[in-house]
Amino acid sequence: MNGSSSAGSADASLPGLPGVDSRAAKEIPVARALEQQYDRILAAHGAALRRVAAAYEADPARREDLFQEICLALWKALPRFREEATERTFAFRIAHNRGLTHGWRARCAATADLEEAGELADPGLDPESALQAGEQHGRLREAVRRLPLAARQVVVLSLEGLSQREIGDVLGISENNVAVRLTRARKLLRQALVAEGSPR
Repeated sequence: MNGSSSAGSADASLPGLPGVDSRAAKEIPVARALEQQYDRILAAHGAALRRVAAAYEADPARREDLFQEICLALWKALPRFREEATERTFAFRIAHNRGLTHGWRARCAATADLEEAGELADPGLDPESALQAGEQHGRLREAVRRLPLAARQVVVLSLEGLSQREIGDVLGISENNVAVRLTRARKLLRQALVAEGSPR
């Protein structure tokens, strides 16, 4: 009886890993794969996710809290990620949803301190041109901070290089709706920049 009991326990354990049953052994590679995927997403999109957090929270300490919430939500959601969207769209959707939740919870009407969050990515500018356009970027950041939330969302995501289709996936709206919001947002930005004496 003792022999059969010890054989059963040997079957349930991994050689070289005493006390680890077969189910736990299967979970180890899955956990490692998730951790690697999480690290890869943060390495590729972490700075952009910080800028998205900045679009929802002006206070530096609370903005860092929001970024940590986004990271935690991303980690928790990864096991459900089925690659129906790109990793980038998946990450931005989580950041957007956490940003909305954070905004509602805080009842904070303040817009983002985009300057402290770093430069907005603009795929239309090479690094040299971006440096020369520093003053104009500062005006753009200030104008973006003053946009209504719906307009600010599409502008920030557009400046991060997302296509209209990807923006629609992130925000849960149609591509046509994205186009309409972008048109309105650009009009508001032009008006704000012209009012400040910035070149069009």
